[in-house]
Amino acid sequence: MRKQSNQPTTNDLDSKWSRLTRRRKFLQGLGAAAAALPATTLFAADHKRLSRGDTALLQAALTIELIEADLWQQYNELGGAVDHNDQPNPGNPAYIAALQNLDGDMPQYISDNTDDEISHAAFLTAYLKSKGASPVDLTPFANLQGSKATGAKSVGRITNLLSLNVDTSWFFRYRSTQNPDLGATFPQLLNIKNQPAIPLNDNDTNPNTIIAIPPATPGPNRMQAIANTASLHFTFIEQGGSSLYPILALKATSREVMRVLLSIGGVEIDHFSLWHDKAGNAVAQPLAGISDPITGLTFPDFNNPANQHNANLSAADQAAGSQMFQTNLIQPEPCQFLSADLPPVSIIRPTLTNNGGAVATIQSFTADNLFLNQSKAFFDLVMEVARNADAVEPEGDA
Repeated sequence: MRKQSNQPTTNDLDSKWSRLTRRRKFLQGLGAAAAALPATTLFAADHKRLSRGDTALLQAALTIELIEADLWQQYNELGGAVDHNDQPNPGNPAYIAALQNLDGDMPQYISDNTDDEISHAAFLTAYLKSKGASPVDLTPFANLQGSKATGAKSVGRITNLLSLNVDTSWFFRYRSTQNPDLGATFPQLLNIKNQPAIPLNDNDTNPNTIIAIPPATPGPNRMQAIANTASLHFTFIEQGGSSLYPILALKATSREVMRVLLSIGGVEIDHFSLWHDKAGNAVAQPLAGISDPITGLTFPDFNNPANQHNANLSAADQAAGSQMFQTNLIQPEPCQFLSADLPPVSIIRPTLTNNGGAVATIQSFTADNLFLNQSKAFFDLVMEVARNADAVEPEGDA
């Protein structure tokens, strides 16, 4: 019988090191002998392949990025400054003009945001493949009818921008001292139901209509209302990513995966801040007051004290007064965080899985009508990916 050695094997050391790194307690608890091991031994457990949990997190991120890339491409075709080859984009002249009424640089920002989302999707796909993991592919579901207006390509779409229910509660959430992760809820700033965010066709909106500031006739009013809706939808989409990425990152085992998620997530936060600024212009002078002649959607002037009331706000938020409606208040106001006993702090919120994780994100997109007319197979796939990501448990201290 071979005498059992008291020396730890390479596999034992690798297993211990792997457990320690997963708990983010680097080198803590290692004895002098382990600390003295060469780097090649210490990092022998740093395999090419990802853990199952990290794979699920990246697949969820990729799914969201593929969805975002699809919807942003539609916005870019009609309202962007350049096409996918960075060539000047003629788009839809009247839609571009309406967007520029919100901000003269809107077409460039739309093109930049589109490029960002496409790059995120391409990177995450390549990264998963490089680690021997399967990327998510949504191209079989690119079969929805998009816009038929001037500027739009005749290709199938994954997302639907023709009849949106835009969630505008983020406007109050980021002005409030209350936090959804501590139970706070927020009403809608505007009730946007079944509203297009891109031109439907040239019969509905003439692509050559002159859009004055403010519009004075039904045709220009219709186009401006569509552009205003888009600006609020941009912000809704990007605030979701601002919450999702830190939630995913906190679950990551690999520091490199955490780095990927935090690095992409930071850009989503940048997008949110940008569009938050532009969305405020839709409910401020000189554009405030316009109505969509088809749907009846009206954009009030929320800087006017007469419009600064919402009975569905909490008592604390009602007491905040005009702050809750101020359109240029685009940086996150300090709110409660972790505990009501701690002082308010300016943060991204929510950052709990139940409120802003992958399932919550897909559910919010579904409520938005973003997947209107999609197949059951599509919903089964994206929800499975989302549930897998949300089920990943972060290791180490809670």
